[in-house]
This record gives sequence, C-alpha cells and structure tokens, in this order.
Amino acid sequence: MLITRCGYNIEMNPYASFLGGRDAREVVSETAARLNSHVERLGADGLKRGTAPGKWSAGAILCHLADCEIAFGFRLRQALAEPHHVIQPFDQEAWAKPYETLDPRAALDLFTAARRWNLALLGTVAPEQLGKKLTHPERGEMTFETVVETMAGHDLNHLGQLERIS
Repeated sequence: MLITRCGYNIEMNPYASFLGGRDAREVVSETAARLNSHVERLGADGLKRGTAPGKWSAGAILCHLADCEIAFGFRLRQALAEPHHVIQPFDQEAWAKPYETLDPRAALDLFTAARRWNLALLGTVAPEQLGKKLTHPERGEMTFETVVETMAGHDLNHLGQLERIS
C-alpha cells in the first residue's frame, strides 16, 4: 500500500511528513546555518539537555547528524556510481554509544563541511539522475530523489528536537 503525505511516499521515507511540501534541496541547504544558530543559543549547558529523560542531548543530536551526513554522502555517491545500488543500513543506537563523550561543536564542524560537499555534489546531479533506482533493505525500492528528501526530512526532525530543547 502506498502511503503519501504532501506528495512524498512515507513508506520509503519515514521523514517525509516533516517536509510539509517544502523543497528538499532548499531544506538541506539551510540546515547547517540553523544548527549553528541552535548551538550558539544553547551554549555549553544547553548542549547537555535533551527533550526528555533518557532521550539524546542536543550535543548527541549534533553527533548523530554528523554521522548521518557521512552516511548520506556515501549513499548519494554510491547511488550515482552503481547500477541499482543497495543501501547499507546502520544501527543508530550502536553508533550513538560514544556521543555523550564527544565534542558537539566538532560534530557541527564536520556536519557543516560534509554538507557543503554533499550540496556541491547535488549541484551536479542531472534531472534524469533524480529518478535513478536504488534499494533500501528495510524500505524497498526508491529513487535518488527519495534519498535527498529523506535527508531533508531527517534534518527537520532533529531541528525540531533542538527547538524543543531551546
């Protein structure tokens, strides 16, 4: 069954609902600046707070976003380079184990640099490449464009969490 919201397939992209019809490339191009604003507003003490007990702190969210930007960059490049690429999923909770001991500002620096590089790549993508097929083992067949929309929705999800922490 195809479930859509705002024109996005939410079975392939669980973050589609966060887009609310916004252009995914516009969202991803704004995220680094928005994260920087949150970090400045939160300060060192605020980066230690989470949305609720047992939830990731703001700093851990930044670490997660840095890790995900590396993963998304790899996925984008593999999708363009290989015929019908199969995405490698990862366990975000396993990756998150060291987050509370890592420097969230270093994570923001990494995210910002990797995002700038990923945006440069996206600027080279021809319209016909947006429809290139790939497979996510847990979500099924999707397109290159779905990966970009997933990045954007993922960004908005975590930006919303940082708003609530602020």
